[in-house]
Amino acid sequence: MSLLHDSVADRLRILAAPRAAPEEDLARDVAAGLAASPRRLSCRFFYDAEGSQLFEAICDLPEYYLTRAERRILERHADEMAAHTPGGAALVELGSGSAAKTRLLIEALLRRDGNVHYLPVDISESMLRLSSEALLRDYPRLRVTGVAAEYEAGLALLERETPGPKLLLWLGSNVGNFHRDEAAAFLARVRERTGREDRLLMGIDRRKSRSVLEAAYDDAQGVTACFNKNLLARINRELAGDFDLDSFRHRAVYREEEGRIEMYLVSRTAQRVRIEGLGLEVQFADGEAIHTENSYKYSAAEIEALAAAACFSIEARWDEADVFSDVLLRPSA
Repeated sequence: MSLLHDSVADRLRILAAPRAAPEEDLARDVAAGLAASPRRLSCRFFYDAEGSQLFEAICDLPEYYLTRAERRILERHADEMAAHTPGGAALVELGSGSAAKTRLLIEALLRRDGNVHYLPVDISESMLRLSSEALLRDYPRLRVTGVAAEYEAGLALLERETPGPKLLLWLGSNVGNFHRDEAAAFLARVRERTGREDRLLMGIDRRKSRSVLEAAYDDAQGVTACFNKNLLARINRELAGDFDLDSFRHRAVYREEEGRIEMYLVSRTAQRVRIEGLGLEVQFADGEAIHTENSYKYSAAEIEALAAAACFSIEARWDEADVFSDVLLRPSA
């Protein structure tokens, strides 16, 4: 093994939070969701290896403005963001994915502190390992402790790894996948795990026109459709389902009053689907939909209300016009 590879291996740890086997989680969700009315599948299961790769492709699409808007914010303000945290703070990220944008903050912290401990949490262990190894090859003074887990289990596991101050990242508007009251409740639980010197940097997509939003979630190349249909492909792979992906179409619609995009898989015909691993048959009517994701958008007032409900105060906010915001939160007194 080369010296470079030895150096990477020495600076990388991958932890896994105890949980049920992924196929058991998926089986429970599919059985409950397809028996519900209306039918649903959880967006938690988008991010297997194939789904994670498709999402990275979505981030590069011309219609998907979110990644570009947040990158522009980070390019302009990463050093300022780093300056809001104490020297030597650890960098913890929820839903790290490829960590492409995170590099801008890692570089800002390296400029200030010389060395950085980065602790990404991601449900996809394969993506976690690939992104961590790429970062370590590029940044010799970086150390990575990755956690393959969902958010809260990952944070619980990391508590003993971060005894000092930390900057928590929750980028990409992942908060939008939570209903508004659930987002506040989750952030309140995060608040319980943060110390007085800790800060949380959260990316939030803003309310905007229907035409922009629906195009972002239903791109002309059909990549988002493939991403959505990968849920059915995953059921076929892991639970011996016989979904015909061509017999379902992707649908994304913006509900302006609620301020959210809703994604569905809609049956193109009356059909019966067998899921052998569950001993389950599901009859779909022509036009019947499976709900797969919500993505909430926020006004400035809604951002303030979310922070207050979770016992955080807004310390700073950086905007890309009225398109996207990165908000730095500190624990309230």
